[in-house]
Amino acid sequence: MANIKSQKKRALTNAKKNLQNTAEKSRLKTSIKNVIKAVEAGNKEEAVKAFNTCNSLLDKAVCEHIKHKNYAARQKARLAKLVNSL
Repeated sequence: MANIKSQKKRALTNAKKNLQNTAEKSRLKTSIKNVIKAVEAGNKEEAVKAFNTCNSLLDKAVCEHIKHKNYAARQKARLAKLVNSL
């Protein structure tokens, strides 16, 4: 642990932000899995709904610098291809 007061505070805020980022990444992965699961079940309405939710989460992750914009674009294209295959 650091000795300087500002570094102690920084360590605490970094730990807090790390938990928030981890939760956001987990939520994003879950939404991607929900799209894939709906496509495998052949449920088009459910897949489109999950796809729209996933797109907004991907955009949010890019805005908050949690994921890179190319990652988001790749996932959107991949999932769109899956949903359009129904």
